[in-house]
Amino acid sequence: EETPQPAKIVTCAVARNLEDFEMLIDDLEREFGESWGGLDFADVVGILNSSHAKDLHTAIIAINRQDEADLETIEDAVKEAKKIGLKVILVTDDLGPSALHRLIRGGADDFLPYPLPPNALHETLERLNKVAVAEHVPAEPAEGPRPSAPKVGRRQGIIFPVYGLSGGVGASTFAVNLAWELQKNVENDDKTVCILDFDFQFGSVSTYLDVPKSETSYELLTNAANVDSDSLLQSMHKFDRTLDVLSAPQDSLPLEFISPEEIGKIIDVASKNYDFIIIDLPTAIVSWTEVVLEKCQLFFGVLEMDMRSAQNTLRFMRALKADEMPYEKVQFILNRAPKATDLGGKSRVKRMADSLDVEFRWFLPDGGKQILNACDHGSPLASVAKKNPMRKEIHRISATLSELAREEV
Repeated sequence: EETPQPAKIVTCAVARNLEDFEMLIDDLEREFGESWGGLDFADVVGILNSSHAKDLHTAIIAINRQDEADLETIEDAVKEAKKIGLKVILVTDDLGPSALHRLIRGGADDFLPYPLPPNALHETLERLNKVAVAEHVPAEPAEGPRPSAPKVGRRQGIIFPVYGLSGGVGASTFAVNLAWELQKNVENDDKTVCILDFDFQFGSVSTYLDVPKSETSYELLTNAANVDSDSLLQSMHKFDRTLDVLSAPQDSLPLEFISPEEIGKIIDVASKNYDFIIIDLPTAIVSWTEVVLEKCQLFFGVLEMDMRSAQNTLRFMRALKADEMPYEKVQFILNRAPKATDLGGKSRVKRMADSLDVEFRWFLPDGGKQILNACDHGSPLASVAKKNPMRKEIHRISATLSELAREEV
């Protein structure tokens, strides 16, 4: 009688203490049976460089807040896994945004929050497997020289959606000016920025940047399932010859006319062609909002210090938590915030944050009439009101975010 051969190990799970991630262990056993193994960070680099790694195709790295103290070791594990061609998935439990950014920029293909949402690991593995298959399909020979080809489709864009918790809180103004400030910050580093207007009904990005609304964006959206780098780049308008803008369609369209899968496809293609992708979202929560939240690195929620914003913030956070979406990505930005010298205003801000159980990541001062004038003239604040206090704060925010791109080799 033949001795049964041991199962090939095709996936490794790496953690400081894998027992802290019981739900992940259950999911791995469901997905792979006996074809997976556990490693700790002390052994992973040696194992990946040995014959034991010959059948591996995926590394799942589970980390929590305690692991931030030894982030370089985890970065080394990600780099070694990518060096031998593995797909890398991060499973993060209460990990800080900056640490997550470092690991994503270090080469991780995707990440999942812990506790794991139902079926999330299976769907992520399935999607990465499709990407791997597509990467091995030989490309058709080019008909002629294409000087720009090396830069197209080979980036790993950071995605920053901007969402207004109420109408008129300045979300689109923030999105437009953040995109422009980022572009100016990183253009000398050969980095690129685009802004996508996903408010298909009343999007105002094209107005604020004085670019035309054209049929090309409508054609792209109606054929989103087949979007590729060429079709996306052809649908973009240039602002000041540097910033790429996907404007809203000419005619108002239902927000649900495009599916979550199609929105995901547009974002994926954009992330392969740009280093930063700013997405201006509608104030309504729609079926594809979850896709945007899952794919982004940080999700900016803009609000004001009023009852309307407060009530909508409570509803928004309850919806995210009820559906087990990664609400920890949401960074709240208070627009028209009180001045630093307004002690009464600062006290009101603290009471609002405490009552909503949120933390305000940034504060935008009231920019006054210059904001409205800049929007009406279709120009960023940096061009028409460089010393405006709101513009200065957005510039500081963009400088912080642009450092992420400089970490990429």
